[in-house]
Amino acid sequence: MSLAEMLPLGPNGGTVIALVVGAANFLTILTVMRALSPKDLVAVRARNLARRRKELRAERLTPRRAQREHSLVAAKRMLARLKLDRSVEAKKAADMLTQAGWRSPDATTIFLTVRLVSPLALGLAAYMLAPYLAKDGGMAVRGLIGVAGIAVGVYLPILLVKNAIERRGLKLQKGLPDALDLFVICAEAGLSLDASLARVAREIGGGNAELADELGLTAIELSFLPNRRDALMNFSKRVALPSVRGLVNTLIQTEKYGTPLAHALRVLSAEFRDTRMMKAEEKAARLPATLTIPMILFILPALFVVLLGPAIIQGLKAMN
Repeated sequence: MSLAEMLPLGPNGGTVIALVVGAANFLTILTVMRALSPKDLVAVRARNLARRRKELRAERLTPRRAQREHSLVAAKRMLARLKLDRSVEAKKAADMLTQAGWRSPDATTIFLTVRLVSPLALGLAAYMLAPYLAKDGGMAVRGLIGVAGIAVGVYLPILLVKNAIERRGLKLQKGLPDALDLFVICAEAGLSLDASLARVAREIGGGNAELADELGLTAIELSFLPNRRDALMNFSKRVALPSVRGLVNTLIQTEKYGTPLAHALRVLSAEFRDTRMMKAEEKAARLPATLTIPMILFILPALFVVLLGPAIIQGLKAMN
């Protein structure tokens, strides 16, 4: 008995079953093709940006966002009264935060406020905790601990920012030779400097987001700044590395004298790779001296126990 005879579908049951099976096969093939087809990254990114825009708009309307903006306004007023927002320290702080990758308009305000408040907060906290840290100390000891807390509060924000700059610089330095290789390929393909920077930033975005961000920003500045030299110099200021300064100088000379871009970048890429190899060899040469103390502290005592232990045990048994 066939399936059309088993189901109460009437005389045209076979046709209905065939249509249902055909539709199911079509949907299955469509699902498999959609799963195997490449995704439209531009559309996905546009949807992500739209969703992020809605989230930011909703966050902006929340009381927490309003309270944060109120705190930032109060901090800006305090810095303006103390004339710290237009000082030389504010300019240095803005440059340091830019090198650390913090380009928010409120980053300088937050950093200056933290620098202003942290000595008082840490000094007071150290003074309050002094009886627990030095139980037998008097007021002089408490005062010294409070002064130490103030000193820590003065230098701690700067040290944190410098640490962030150093870690970001290491990531940028690590990805620069590979980016230069891609840059050479783009230049030899006939792309302009703007297009090459944008393409390299797009290609290395998954492996080195920091360098991709800097290159993309430089490409944008090259497109709208009246002087292309200013855009390249801004790149050198944001990334305070000798290799980046060399790259910027090479690009400026190429723009000024019309020298072949691909040849100059190829030579520069080879120099960067040689420098990276020399640093690796330097670390390998320092390795024996670095391992001396761990060997003395952890390996040699165990080795002495293994070698001299049986002889000591035999000597003690002979003496007994």
